[in-house]
Amino acid sequence: MRKERNPRPAETDPTNSPDVALDKPSLRQVILLISSLISLSHSVKVFASKWKLIRDKLEELNSGLIAADNCDSDETPAISDLIRKIIGTVTECDDLARRCVDLSFSGKLLMQSDLDVICAKFDRHAKKLSEIYTAGILSQGFAIVVSRPGLGACKDDMRFYVRDIVTRMKVGCSDLKRQALVNLLAAVTEDEKYVKVIIEIGETVNLLVNFLGSPETELQEAALQVLHIISGFDSYKAVLVGNGVIAALIRVMECGSAVGKKIAARCLLKFTENSENAWSVSAHGGVTALLKICSNSDSKTELISPACGVLNNLVGVEEIKRFMIEEGAISTFIRLSRSREESVQINSIVFLQNIAYGDESVNKLLVKEGGIRGLVRVLDPKSCSSSKTLEAAMQAIENICFSSVNYVNILINYGFMENLLHFLRNGDVSLQGIALKVAVKLCDTSEEAKKAMGDGGFMPEFVKFLGAKSFEVREMATEALSAMVMIPKNRKRFAQDNRNVETLLQMLDTEEVNSGNKRFLFSILNSLTGSSSGRRKIVNSGYMKNIEKLAESEVYDAKKLIRKLSTNKFRSLLNGIWHT
Repeated sequence: MRKERNPRPAETDPTNSPDVALDKPSLRQVILLISSLISLSHSVKVFASKWKLIRDKLEELNSGLIAADNCDSDETPAISDLIRKIIGTVTECDDLARRCVDLSFSGKLLMQSDLDVICAKFDRHAKKLSEIYTAGILSQGFAIVVSRPGLGACKDDMRFYVRDIVTRMKVGCSDLKRQALVNLLAAVTEDEKYVKVIIEIGETVNLLVNFLGSPETELQEAALQVLHIISGFDSYKAVLVGNGVIAALIRVMECGSAVGKKIAARCLLKFTENSENAWSVSAHGGVTALLKICSNSDSKTELISPACGVLNNLVGVEEIKRFMIEEGAISTFIRLSRSREESVQINSIVFLQNIAYGDESVNKLLVKEGGIRGLVRVLDPKSCSSSKTLEAAMQAIENICFSSVNYVNILINYGFMENLLHFLRNGDVSLQGIALKVAVKLCDTSEEAKKAMGDGGFMPEFVKFLGAKSFEVREMATEALSAMVMIPKNRKRFAQDNRNVETLLQMLDTEEVNSGNKRFLFSILNSLTGSSSGRRKIVNSGYMKNIEKLAESEVYDAKKLIRKLSTNKFRSLLNGIWHT
């Protein structure tokens, strides 16, 4: 048999409650009642999720009432009627809270139903208050503005402050909304803890996203700034996306102010770091909007640079890449690669690299439209490109061209070798390192490349790097030389200089026995034994005993070198050296 419900307080005249002493309760009284109920709700240990919803509704309603306080609103019939209803619901909820604290309720299902009903009532009260604001019944000019809590404030104070801001964002006039957004931006800028509070008060994000569609530029730009800060937190991006932020950002990109477009592009740059959002950007027309910005000669650097970055994040999706190509992205970014602005130039070069990497059809299109020639021109010492731009261009050329002998030959014809050699000789330390890495990779592309590099004067530069302090640099230089001396003409040219052979043999004493660098050194020396002059210089160098000791220590490359030197022609000479 179903148990009787505990009797509820009468709802006909809730102001008869002993908690409300006056016949005509004020806003201040109802605010105190709600604050007290919020505190009581924290003591409830059962039905936690439902009490969390109720508490959120209470906080929302309370912030709205605080904003209405001191607006000469108590005399307004609509407000007076709403106050009486709110007090009735608060009194009813207070009874439910105390029964939950004491665990004196009749049944769980019945109590859950009562809590759902009470939550719905508070929701209706909040909506009614919003309608009163919207109707202009309240005079907003005299509303009290809640001061922002200081650094280190408790979470409840922060939530109270944000709730007050949310109310003003919802029901205030344009000036109040603008000031509310300014205050919210200041809060999240000064203390990132406010970002979490904003996410927890769910409606805040939705309000911010809705402001992106506002015809008032100031409101739109202020909301964008707040969203830009929130989008910097990976854990909250999904919440923003779930509230439709991507579609709203793209609308700003299409028809917002110059400042708004710039901030929107920066937001999209953060969202597209996660490839899962790529399709959402594409589905809402984002690719078209971004390409339009990049192709517009009137677009400013501050907008083009993040727009390029977003497209770079999207180009990894094959279908989106094909659409970009159809829309003329290749020619657009070849043009941008000639920009005088470093950020635009670098982003466009990286885009060309990404869109062409591993795709032969795109590589052909890039060559056809002058993209490779354009990248080589970026490396022209007369171009005054920055070091970062030069590095980006070198890496792009390596990734696009070095997989094909045909493209390497095209590079040679465009004068790439001369530019690369210039930076090996004259670049700063960082640029020299990049140039050396590219040169090493170039050695492995084709026999023609090795020959051209030998004729161009690369080997003396590699020899200079053998004396570098950095082990990595020395290893790259020896790797390059070991590849180049495989060509007879290069081998002969290298062996003609006695200092080259002596330098290699000296390094055998300083490098670790099992290091990769020593392996490349022996590779060069073994190649030099292919000519009589090379063998003779090694034998006459005075380092043969060192090589013999390495061979006796079971160093394979040393034993191999000894065997190559031990031909009939040189055996007697070696025996003479070894027994002196």
